[in-house]
Amino acid sequence: MAPALCFMKRRSVRQGTLAVLLLLATSGCATSVNRYALIDQSLMAGDPSRAATIIEKAKDEYGSESRVLYEMDRGLVLHLAGDYQASNDVLEQAKDEVEKLYTRHLTTETKAFLTHDAKQPYEGAPYERTMINVIKALNYAAMQNWTEALVEARQIDDRLNVLADRTSQKYGYRDDAFARYLSGILFEIAGELNDAFIAYRKAYEEYRHVGSWSHVSVPASLKEDLLRVTDALHLTDEHEAYKKEFPNVVWRPAGETKTLGQIVVISYNGRSPHKDDMFIDAPVSLDALNLVILSKTMGNGQYSNPNRRAVDSVLYGLNGHVVRVAIPTVVAQKTQVAYGQVKAVGSSGTYTATTQLVQNFTTLAERTLSDQLPGIAVKAVARAVVKYGMAEGVGRGAHAAAGKDTGPLVGIIVGSLAKAWAVASEEADKRSWRTLPDEIQIARLWVPAGDYQIQMQSTSRQGGIAGRESSRTISIRGGEARVMTERVVP
Repeated sequence: MAPALCFMKRRSVRQGTLAVLLLLATSGCATSVNRYALIDQSLMAGDPSRAATIIEKAKDEYGSESRVLYEMDRGLVLHLAGDYQASNDVLEQAKDEVEKLYTRHLTTETKAFLTHDAKQPYEGAPYERTMINVIKALNYAAMQNWTEALVEARQIDDRLNVLADRTSQKYGYRDDAFARYLSGILFEIAGELNDAFIAYRKAYEEYRHVGSWSHVSVPASLKEDLLRVTDALHLTDEHEAYKKEFPNVVWRPAGETKTLGQIVVISYNGRSPHKDDMFIDAPVSLDALNLVILSKTMGNGQYSNPNRRAVDSVLYGLNGHVVRVAIPTVVAQKTQVAYGQVKAVGSSGTYTATTQLVQNFTTLAERTLSDQLPGIAVKAVARAVVKYGMAEGVGRGAHAAAGKDTGPLVGIIVGSLAKAWAVASEEADKRSWRTLPDEIQIARLWVPAGDYQIQMQSTSRQGGIAGRESSRTISIRGGEARVMTERVVP
């Protein structure tokens, strides 16, 4: 073959290789419509039914590995839409699926190890699994089905007790103060005062235990509840102890509240945190080190940019001496809501209450990832090393199989493709229950029997108005309880 013709052929092959590398690198980076952005828009517009429709239409996008996530997302927005029975049906499916996932299949683990953890079935973080029962309990409470609400409350207790036994971290997520507190409220509404006291006490202890990292103080209303219930149960020693702990808390005895109607407002504020990739690129040669430094300088840390990732995959694949490790990181989306003001306006007067912070999902997500990170990192490094070794082996094998004349070129091409795949396929598991809010706040107020217009307006941290003002009309009898929810997106 003439030298010029040979050169042109080799040049054509190299150009074709580059094109294949680009296609390989960008095939997994094509962005679809961000369903969570559409969901947020719907919730901000006060249209959770539309958000539920968006999720239903995106079922195939979730994929079989994220079936639980699909059911959690859909179950929560159906809850927000007031379709409580449908929400419970979907969340029950999620709960059943989570139970099945305790036994993992070897083929799934192997597939995830050779690509990334998102190929494993998603079973939810521990706090997300607790929230399945919490939302179901709130659904039953909204339907005033207190018997089933208490079933969920007892399942919460069982789940958290098992979690505490299985969790080694002393200060990690091994209990849930908010879930305990909600259980106490439900028990007290149903007249189960002994169970209510136990739940309130556990909630109080857990709020104090995790306060250093959860950024949630003991709610003032919980202190009132402990004083009221210990007084009603004639637990003199406990009551006196709490009076000394809470000297400035004003509370109403159970005798004053049992003839009144109780209104409980659950406010879901802001957007949940989400996860992003953090890539650690380890060069195994001096020229690879220079390439990584150049790439990071040009990329300016834009880990999620598909074009940036495509360029990295091509360059690192051609260089052949870079190992990429992907680690998830939490991206906070803190709510602007400081608190909400609830008004019950009726013929007997106007009654007000201020919402209080009871749950912070951003700190929960950060703490959960922190506890899981050592295991994630070890697995990610092992996976990256194995994929790099496999790519090296594929290149050498192709070189040997192609023969003496074309072996070197074929080996380079195949090796580059394999290494580009190793880099491009490295991705952290960024899945999470993103329809959850950033925070949950609660307000409780007691009112005389009658008809009321319930108004709620949230105040931002800057002192202005946050979100939309909501209003609804209810009729409540003495001794009755009504549980309602609000979603404030900002």
